[in-house]
Amino acid sequence: MAPPADALEAMNSVVSSAISLLSQFEAVIEPFHDRKSTNPAPAPTQELPEQQQQTSSVDPFSLAHDSTNLIRAHATKISLFIINEPFTPTAITKVLRELVAGPLPALTAAVQLCDSQTYTKVIQRDIAWHCSRVFKELRELLQKVPKDGKILVGDKKNASAGAASGKGSIAATGVLWSVCDDLMALAKRGFAGNVVLKVEQFRDTLKDTIEELKEWGDETGDGEDDGEDDDGEDEVKQITEGVASTHMDAQDMLDDLMGSQDYIPRDDPDKIRERLESCLKRLRLVTLLYSAIIKRRLKPLPRLPLSTAVPDGLPTVAARLDEIIPLLAKIPERFGDLAIAFYGLDPGEIDKLMDQCFFDAYAASELLMKAWDGEKDAFTEWALKFQVEIKKS
Repeated sequence: MAPPADALEAMNSVVSSAISLLSQFEAVIEPFHDRKSTNPAPAPTQELPEQQQQTSSVDPFSLAHDSTNLIRAHATKISLFIINEPFTPTAITKVLRELVAGPLPALTAAVQLCDSQTYTKVIQRDIAWHCSRVFKELRELLQKVPKDGKILVGDKKNASAGAASGKGSIAATGVLWSVCDDLMALAKRGFAGNVVLKVEQFRDTLKDTIEELKEWGDETGDGEDDGEDDDGEDEVKQITEGVASTHMDAQDMLDDLMGSQDYIPRDDPDKIRERLESCLKRLRLVTLLYSAIIKRRLKPLPRLPLSTAVPDGLPTVAARLDEIIPLLAKIPERFGDLAIAFYGLDPGEIDKLMDQCFFDAYAASELLMKAWDGEKDAFTEWALKFQVEIKKS
């Protein structure tokens, strides 16, 4: 039995309005995660619940978590309604109106409440980007709501992600669940937890670089070809397995295939090994710096927003973090470039990049020399010793 025409018309109208509103919300938060934008757009004229307008008492991370959880639950209901008999447009309309009235504007408000002057540009950008993914995937799911009142069947229901006809509603729901879970995990970690996670990832990249350089340094360019056939078979196997890995990009495959890395010759006329040993020693010191920063500066981050004023002349916590986090992110990238210089046996480039890498590490320790309240502490003493050691060749 077909649903009543008036109920179907009302549902289609609400679906259209919800899709339009999602597009507006995406436009509102885009400037917050777009690195090129400096002027966030005004919010659409969607009235927020009274409790969400009291910005001084609202935690943006809690708001983002709870709103996303509701979006996930409501979207799940819609996903079930559009594939099961009987098709009930009134039920879909009710769920959509609840979405539009609460969770959607609340999630947009969470991004706006996570202002850069309090929570840093870095974290604001992260939460805005995750919110935009939720809006995008929800919009795609709503576009699959059947306008004719007939449940989805065949590819419209079951097509997998990447199908030529586009993913079906079940796959679309799965993708939406995934982005919702990612955003809720971010929100649950909170401000300090997300900053710590970022720096831990930077440190792990440095550790990977140490292992790669050490393994490379253990090889010698002696020109011996013993076991060449077996090694060739292993290399082919490694490359073919790598094709299926999402972590292996085109350049990695090309490097493996062409054997583009040279090894340190036995006579080592340019003293590459001497440089490598110095680099590895100081690179280990840099990983210790990251661990110390995590333990002594990031995990004890004060709860934001701060309940007390920042002392005169001292940058805010957000300002200091917005200066230090990009630097901590750049250091592993520089070491990646340094590794390439080592592989190319280029002493001039090695020396130049080593100077840049260790200068950046020195600068990072200097920026965090004092605690958030401007006082010296145990980390201050450790950082001074680090600076002495990192300058040694």
